[in-house]
Amino acid sequence: MCPSKVREGGERGWIIPIGGAEEKQHDPAILRRFIELAGGSAADVVVIPTASRLAETGERYRTLFGDLGARRVDVLDFDTRRDAEERNRLDRLAKASGVFFTGGNQLRLSTLIGGTPVAKLIRARNAEGLHVAGTSAGAAILSEHMIAFGTEGSSPRASSVRLAPGLGLTNRFVIDQHFRQRDRLGRLLAALAYNPFAVGIGLDEDTAAFIRPDDTLEVVGSGGVTVVDASRLQFSSMDRADEDEPVCLLGLTVHILVAGATFNLHTRQASAGRLAVRKQ
Repeated sequence: MCPSKVREGGERGWIIPIGGAEEKQHDPAILRRFIELAGGSAADVVVIPTASRLAETGERYRTLFGDLGARRVDVLDFDTRRDAEERNRLDRLAKASGVFFTGGNQLRLSTLIGGTPVAKLIRARNAEGLHVAGTSAGAAILSEHMIAFGTEGSSPRASSVRLAPGLGLTNRFVIDQHFRQRDRLGRLLAALAYNPFAVGIGLDEDTAAFIRPDDTLEVVGSGGVTVVDASRLQFSSMDRADEDEPVCLLGLTVHILVAGATFNLHTRQASAGRLAVRKQ
């Protein structure tokens, strides 16, 4: 599906994929910034814990966001696709200033809300200015192309990754999470071999890509973001590789970004940001 079109003179909301295991107690910088974007003391947030099977997940984030100063935080879970058609749930989402998808299983999330009125509303509202964040599985689903599952390892193979439709807020990137901790470079590269148009974004734990309305990505958190740009891909053997054979990819550009560094998804230009400013 295509992202909803931003009205002339309007501005899309921020898109905030988080690599999972974000700091929640001592210095929750990522969650704090999300609440600030959503309005600070006026923030009206909806938490969607559908990816998780743990009953306490939604309530935990409700408490966290309340402690960070949000005015209102509600939990909307979806156990069936029919739930995602209910008028009262749609009305609640229509009033929110921020939506947060928790971690869990991204296929559970896409199976239950993909293509439903809830998914369509979130996509339309993001184009109108609603800020949408997700952690772990909740990050994976934000883009049009979602990594459903795959194998660990640094070498891309035809069998390394399986893709599924995501929420479709953007078609500019493919997300992988818990990136360095779970050795997921190979499956991200395999996803790009299938779809070289997109930018690959590998998010370490406790690390987020805050993507502005102008499609500039800024890193927040304690880890790194691996950005893989396949726009100048010169050669790929994906079309002839057997399932378990390594894939040859030539012409990839790789950036490793840390807090404060940026990457523009339009121009494909990276910047060290404030790291480039030397102390006097």
